Amino acid sequence: MRVRLKGDAICTLVLLVALCSLLYSQLEYLVPVGNKEPTQKNPSLTPKIFSDPRAPWRPMPAEATVPRPQVTPVVRRTEVANNRVQTTTPPLLTDSAFNFKHYLLNKDNRNFNLLINQPKKCRKTPGGPFLLIAVKSVVEDFDRREIVRKTWGREGLVNGEQIQRVFLLGTPKNRTVLATWETLIHQESQAYRDILLWDFMDTFFNLTLKEIHFLNWAAEFCHNVKFIFKGDADVFVNVENIVDFLERHDPTEDLFVGDIIYNARPIRVRKSKYYIPETMYGLSIYPAYAGGGGFLLSSHTMRKLSSACREVELFPIDDVFLGMCLQRINLKPILHEGFKTFGIVKPSAAPHLQTFDPCFYKDLMVVHSLKVAEIWLMWNLLHSPRLSCTQKKQVKKPFQWKRKAQTTTQASAL
Repeated sequence: MRVRLKGDAICTLVLLVALCSLLYSQLEYLVPVGNKEPTQKNPSLTPKIFSDPRAPWRPMPAEATVPRPQVTPVVRRTEVANNRVQTTTPPLLTDSAFNFKHYLLNKDNRNFNLLINQPKKCRKTPGGPFLLIAVKSVVEDFDRREIVRKTWGREGLVNGEQIQRVFLLGTPKNRTVLATWETLIHQESQAYRDILLWDFMDTFFNLTLKEIHFLNWAAEFCHNVKFIFKGDADVFVNVENIVDFLERHDPTEDLFVGDIIYNARPIRVRKSKYYIPETMYGLSIYPAYAGGGGFLLSSHTMRKLSSACREVELFPIDDVFLGMCLQRINLKPILHEGFKTFGIVKPSAAPHLQTFDPCFYKDLMVVHSLKVAEIWLMWNLLHSPRLSCTQKKQVKKPFQWKRKAQTTTQASAL
């Protein structure tokens, strides 16, 4: 009898302890989140998040990215990472992350379908257009394409020469951002007849695909063009100066002009946007290449480059890749001071001068990195009948150190 009572007492005690533990754990969750003191249990949220099958290296559905109420900052930071990082390599969780393994496995895939074509673009003018303007763009940047159409990229006659225009696009990387992008881009193409869209993802490292596909398109559908300007949508181009320059050249001869970069070294820093490992490019110096903001080439060079691109191994940086193709055909690109693909640098003697001045742009050809409003403003300033750049600008006190030297001399004389 005593054995039974002792066993019952032990069982009762165990159950009581378990009940108290359960009540204590429930009371812990009843404390409001805002008043809850930080404990060492918070870090345990991180492994739960990353062990979820929708890890940050996989794209998440749109509804999963909406912040929920009373969620800790750790969860919100993870959701931002889910939106920004879409690689298959978890360690490289940065904007500049690049899956080289995937690139190397798929780099020989260089033939993609043309979803939107403009086969009659260069047939509108008898004998072909004098200049074809080809602008790299992405689907979302309708405002940039529109400002190019309204300003320096206008089709028609410039200094008596016929100008035509196309925009070069791939499919959007994140198609959920613009759900109706296909309808919108087809409507835009029907309205302007200047869209070329290929079936490859429009990413930074796929710009090389955009390069070779455009050259192939130009060789097939625009072989009668005399010259080509190829550049970005965020540049300002003085087309009048370009036409004047090209009229002194023969389109049947080689010509490749731009802001040429010599003796550039591959970036070996992993965090850089332009990082290239030695396994991909073992040489210490790149061949001479033109800054991608904008450059000119003749139709003769275009056809030669189109053939050379089929023989050169693809490289993830399009500017350097084109330099490799130029090296393949043994053509040295020409440096022209009118191409400012790194923007206008302020004069060292007068750093207070405003470089956003139409008189600075008047004699240039290409200036890179301008906003939409700046392109529109500069275009109107340059074409204003009231513009006068005949008088030299008065630079007040450009050398401040001379004044200081004079003051020191006067003080010593006293």
